[in-house]
Amino acid sequence: MENLFKIYDLHKYYPLYGGVFRKKVGEVRAVDGVSLTIYRGEILGLVGESGCGKTTLGKTIIRLLNPTAGHILFNAPENITEEFEELLENKDDDSQKRLDEIADVYDISKFKGRKLKALRRKMQIVYQDPRTSLNPRMLVKDIIGEPLKIHKLARGSEIHEKVVNILRKMGMGEKHMYRYPHELSGGQRQRIAIARAIITNPEFIVLDEPTSSVDVSVRAQLLRLFQDFQKELGLTYLFISHDLSVVEAISDRVAVMYLGEIVEFASAYELFKNPLHPYTKALLSAIPIPDPKSRRIKIILKGEVPSPVNPPPGCRFHPRCKYAMDICTKEKPMLKEIKPGHYVACHLYK
Repeated sequence: MENLFKIYDLHKYYPLYGGVFRKKVGEVRAVDGVSLTIYRGEILGLVGESGCGKTTLGKTIIRLLNPTAGHILFNAPENITEEFEELLENKDDDSQKRLDEIADVYDISKFKGRKLKALRRKMQIVYQDPRTSLNPRMLVKDIIGEPLKIHKLARGSEIHEKVVNILRKMGMGEKHMYRYPHELSGGQRQRIAIARAIITNPEFIVLDEPTSSVDVSVRAQLLRLFQDFQKELGLTYLFISHDLSVVEAISDRVAVMYLGEIVEFASAYELFKNPLHPYTKALLSAIPIPDPKSRRIKIILKGEVPSPVNPPPGCRFHPRCKYAMDICTKEKPMLKEIKPGHYVACHLYK
């Protein structure tokens, strides 16, 4: 499959200031060393508890947030990514010069100014709550049409025509163009947010829990919309959600995140059928079964999620893991391939 993103050792830290002179006293490690590949045309699910860094990772990938460290290669040919990986292992001046040359073209973590603005059209995001992501003082036609104006993709009557067409694809009509967000239902507002993201014909969209604020029937309609647009426009999604049942139904592959790190990564079928990491097993045990006669043994994790300001040494999950060993408190487990396409960061699997 063709790579859309190759992400290497991505970090996003937020500084903490204290004292009379507001000096830096620490940092929140929201994303701490994430490496992954996102293939063109796939739906990559991202799951984990609240506060584990899912949304921060999504925003950093599309450069709504500036990364603290790491590399994000976008639309880089396979031969370039292979060369880039080899150069990362070398420290000499010639290697650094070539790294800078590749980064100038493909590493969007280094983009600024006009290059970054041009990139915006190719990447969009749909937020969890459209009530906060849509401007309450703008009409629907202006909300959806604004990206076309900003990126100079259309003007005048052409904008009106494109807005009408995208609304019809959303199951809405021209009559909705002259309404404000508060005059629409929750499902309609989320459709407006989706229309705004798709109208620039992007290549990649971050879906940040896009179905959590609507009821079950609307949720099913939105998921069908995402899948239809993916096939029609060749979109790639990063689907962030707490609803594991939805993630299982819509995702091609799934990454499990804990305290800023990816702890397991596999195809959706493999991960839900045979989870390997203790944290993943605990998450999946909480999925409700739609059969009152069936019962599942729920795994209750002890303690609270540690603070990302001062994460525990070694494996970050070890304070809550019943399988924790001495090595877990000292040595950080690396994400390694246990089975074809199934990666786990756990000392249980050597």
